[in-house]
Amino acid sequence: QVRLVESGGGPVQTGGSLRLSCAASRYSVGSGCTGWFRQAPGREREGVAVVSRNGAWTRVADSVKGRFTVSRDNAKNTVTLQMNSLKPDDTAMYYCAARARGGDCAPFGPFSLPFEYWGQGTQVTVSS
Repeated sequence: QVRLVESGGGPVQTGGSLRLSCAASRYSVGSGCTGWFRQAPGREREGVAVVSRNGAWTRVADSVKGRFTVSRDNAKNTVTLQMNSLKPDDTAMYYCAARARGGDCAPFGPFSLPFEYWGQGTQVTVSS
């Protein structure tokens, strides 16, 4: 079965950086839309960033624009979220997600389509 395993989370101070990685097995990251979501306690899950199926374009949420970038390495079969200038509001569990094979991202409303595969999450805690 498909497995997505996140790593790279942890505690960091305001203004710091973290690099999250998502390793996929039994799923090729080039076969569908992949991305990152996050959920803080008491808040709804929100989309953070996605990479299109062909890797030609990405989308990031307005709340992280200019600070977070998402990328993909087909050879390593990984998806990476580089997070810079972190703020306490970025504190959340971060989840890697992927759409079923053939499912691309939507250029507009990229977080609205269903993502069938999810990782267990990695915690990011930003202290002030």
